[in-house]
Amino acid sequence: MTAKDPLVIFTPSGKRGRFPLGTPVLTAARQLGVDLDSVCGGRGICSKCQITPAFGDFPKHGVTVSDTALSEWNSVEQRYQDKRGLKAGRRLGCQATVQGDVVIDVPPESQVHRQVVRKAASARVIEMDPATRLYYVEVQEPDMHEPTGDLERLRKALKSQWDIDDVTADFPILRRLQPVLRKGNWSVTVALWKGDDRPPRITALWPGLHEGGLFGLAIDLGSTTIAAHLTNLETGEVTASSGIMNPQIRFGEDLMSRVSYAMMNPGGDLEMTRAVREALNTLAVEIAKDAEIDPSLIVEAVFVCNPVMHHLLLGIDPVELGQAPFALATSNAVAMNAANLDLAALPASAQVYVLPCIAGHVGADAAAVALSEEPGKSEDLALIVDVGTNAEILLGDKTRVLACSSPTGPAFEGAQISSGQRAAPGAIEAIRIDPVSKDARFRVIGCDKWSDEDGFWEETAQTGITGICGSGIIEAVAEMRLAGLLDPKGLIGSAEQTGTERCTPEGRTHAYLIHDGTAEGGPRITVTQGDIRAIQLAKSALYAGARLLMDERGVDKVDRVVLAGAFGAHISPLHAMVLGMIPDVPLDKVTSAGNAAGTGARIALCNVGARREIERVVREITKVETAIEPRFQEHFVNANAIPHATDPFPELHSIATLPDVSFNTGGGEGGGRRRRRG
Repeated sequence: MTAKDPLVIFTPSGKRGRFPLGTPVLTAARQLGVDLDSVCGGRGICSKCQITPAFGDFPKHGVTVSDTALSEWNSVEQRYQDKRGLKAGRRLGCQATVQGDVVIDVPPESQVHRQVVRKAASARVIEMDPATRLYYVEVQEPDMHEPTGDLERLRKALKSQWDIDDVTADFPILRRLQPVLRKGNWSVTVALWKGDDRPPRITALWPGLHEGGLFGLAIDLGSTTIAAHLTNLETGEVTASSGIMNPQIRFGEDLMSRVSYAMMNPGGDLEMTRAVREALNTLAVEIAKDAEIDPSLIVEAVFVCNPVMHHLLLGIDPVELGQAPFALATSNAVAMNAANLDLAALPASAQVYVLPCIAGHVGADAAAVALSEEPGKSEDLALIVDVGTNAEILLGDKTRVLACSSPTGPAFEGAQISSGQRAAPGAIEAIRIDPVSKDARFRVIGCDKWSDEDGFWEETAQTGITGICGSGIIEAVAEMRLAGLLDPKGLIGSAEQTGTERCTPEGRTHAYLIHDGTAEGGPRITVTQGDIRAIQLAKSALYAGARLLMDERGVDKVDRVVLAGAFGAHISPLHAMVLGMIPDVPLDKVTSAGNAAGTGARIALCNVGARREIERVVREITKVETAIEPRFQEHFVNANAIPHATDPFPELHSIATLPDVSFNTGGGEGGGRRRRRG
């Protein structure tokens, strides 16, 4: 290269360099380290290296680009244009050669590290840098005079055409290699996994040029539900999402119940492992069917889960997690192939990555939340709460990040609730109670209308009103408190005390009627005293965990709260604060991150560098063990009140009036004993 050679400038990277006349644009891009994709190795058949040359004066770059700056349109480009079509102004980078100073734009779909915007509480770009990529190679045919195996010649082709050394392949790949090579007439596309320091590994292969896509699963393996996102590993697009109930619920609704089951039943841990793996296989088949793809195209899976689920997924007895010092078999990230986990729905050589755990009962799901929400980069003190059967709580800023896990139980997900159900069409997800009439109106999943709006009953006729899900029960209890149907201790008043016939007796306690569908053969949906108690226990554990972290930081307030979890996006900040789930902050400082653990799993799936980052970050997080902290019980008891027995909640009281009622005893005008409102 000399000063007389043409100057090639790439946008949006801004990288530039001089190249001899006739240099292919793809070659120039590679030498400069520009993000320009190519699977076929410059043979003009994959079209991933499309570029857009710009012509005219560019004072910013100090060049003038003539319309002859690139070589003329050639027969390979014409063939591609005739078969599939190129957007106006586009060229193939492997075919167009440099003939003069030129400015070349690399469009997003041609970039290797594509940017995907995650729409959540705080929009952020996810850089695409997956561990698995596709490579098209042409393999030398066998020759009796040069006796080498097909795998060896494939490895040689990868070295000569892509400069990739020391490639390995598992036995299932070796079994398929010969027929695939011959079907492709010695051309083959391989999926190559390069996820860590081990040699690159072939995880799948197809005859000829494969253009059917490459996919991975990001799986949030929860105690109650399993959520999966089928993700395109070339674009980062979530092709399909699906979820199922964790079948381990039958062994115990909470984690310690499952540990106890393993302790008390020889082989119980293996039984639970088998159940969850069967569920994962079912989920993989269903999500592939939803996306209309072959499951064989799913070549990677990333898991995030709490420590007990982590051990049971891997086939490790969780008994040590049931007693101090709550020792993990390993806290490091785990990588293996799908066959090791009996994931028969995926190719045997598909690669599995499980994020690292933080400690004892703070698992890979909390690590995923940290990866997604990055509390360690926050300027202000952020409390991040991943709401679920086992709540993960992070508190931190740039100076320090703390983490704990709190056993909230499954009530927040609709379990242990008399009319509770999983989030599905027909489930009540939001509710409002008129403080005067005490009547309820509600909205169900699958219908945007409220129950008092025209057309609601027609639109819900097919699904019916089936029950109440997690976000619905949270709002119901908070609304009952706001309407004076529930006192600070969590007692439901009688019809006489509350002034509404919707409060009906149930033995020695009372229940509030939300909807009676018995006339149409549907259920009678109520909130019982038992439901209130289940929610109190869950929210008290959550709040107590947060308070422990605040104690450790020496603060009584946080600057902002982020609600995460599968239904975090559906929780109203006002209702969460009325209930006392979270510490008192201005409502505009309460945001939702949706399923942050699932997002963290997807980030790790799409970006191999993010895996290295979270492996580093977890070692810097301070873990607080709720099970042995003496103040946990004190915080738990105080948090039983709605919203709280001792914390004043001034921000909440500035925007909402909580009736100061007590239903411990009868009597009093209009029902229960009423004091001042405040």
